Formats: sequence, C-alpha cells, structure tokens
Amino acid sequence: MDRNQKRSVILLIHCRDQKGIVASVTDFISKNNGNILYLDQYVDAGRGMFFMRVEWDLDGFSVPPDRLESVFSEEVGGSCNMHLSLYFSDERPRMAVFVSKLSHCLYDILSRCQSGEWRVEVPLIISNHPDLEAVAKGFGIDYHYIPVTKDNKAKQEKHQVELLKAHNIDFVALARYMQILTADFVSHFPNRIINIHHAFLPAFPGAKPYHSAYERGVKII
Repeated sequence: MDRNQKRSVILLIHCRDQKGIVASVTDFISKNNGNILYLDQYVDAGRGMFFMRVEWDLDGFSVPPDRLESVFSEEVGGSCNMHLSLYFSDERPRMAVFVSKLSHCLYDILSRCQSGEWRVEVPLIISNHPDLEAVAKGFGIDYHYIPVTKDNKAKQEKHQVELLKAHNIDFVALARYMQILTADFVSHFPNRIINIHHAFLPAFPGAKPYHSAYERGVKII
C-alpha cells in the first residue's frame, strides 16, 4: 500500500430487508470517528434481501481492527441477523486465473495487477491448453497445463484444487476458461469464484454462444 494512502476497511453485509439498516451502519461508523469513503446498497425486492458495501477510513477510528468484526456484530449485526465480511485495504488477496486459449481477458487482468490498479497477487495460472504459457512466463507467473476430458475431469480437478491450496489461493477468476466446474470443485471455494463471461448466458450456453445467437437472429443495437 502507498505510504500516503490511508488504511481503510470494506464491510460487506446482507440480511433480510428491514427499516433502519443504513442508519444503524452509518451511525456505528460516525460515533466511532470513521469517515465513509464509499457506500452502495441494493434491495432484492423479490427475495426481500438487503445488500450493502461500505468502506471507511480507519485513521482515528476508535475500534481496533482486530475487534471490529466482533464489536460491529454485537452492536449492529446481531439485531438485524446480518451476514458480514470485512476486508482491509492493506491486505493483498491471492488470485488464481483459469484460462483456455483466448488471451485478451488474461492480459487485461495481469496488466491491471501489474499497474497497481488491482491490489491482488496472481501467483498461479491454470489452463486446459498450453497456448498461454508464454504470457504467464512474460509476467513471471507459475503456469500449469492440465488437460481436461470427460473421462479424467474428476482426477484433474483434484489436481487443480491441490495446486490452489499449495499456493494459498484466496479466490479464483475464470478468464474465458472453457470448462464447466463440478459441484465438488466449487465446494472447495464457495463464493470465491468469479466467472468472466459474455452476457449470453443462460439463453446461449456452450462453446459458441455468439454463433448460436446470430443463428437465432439476435441483434445488438
């Protein structure tokens, strides 16, 4: 983290929608001398669920970082039955990238990480094809070619999980990885897998969604 950049914390919460949630959260931050840097909220009216992301400056904040989760849960979260997660700006999560043959998503991710726009580490790239190994080497990142077929999928996913754990990976990004992950693989990283994909799902699944959309007469204006 830049020396001139103040340490901040990001709080993610979700719970049943009810009155006073925003007021309770912002009051907790204000009374403990916190300065809000970003706040966004969303209500899923169909499910009656409330979602919120709020970031605030920790400079002068009266609750110590190591007690923040417990104090917030006791004073605010418990009464609303909130599910919450805390992330600190000086922590760099470790991300693994899964790719196949197309390189544009991978280049975009690695460029943003290298420039410091994204504060993440990428120690590992896994692919079911050997095509992008040179890209990984150019960025000095471990590349593992693990071919996947219908017959060896379970065995190869077990190998992938072992690699992810060996590299202490926090989350996975699928950057045009042309394989469907099994439920067993996902169970090892619940809510920690991001799929970078076009907007044709679920209407046009498969390896050639653009072709299928064109054949059906889909027009983009």
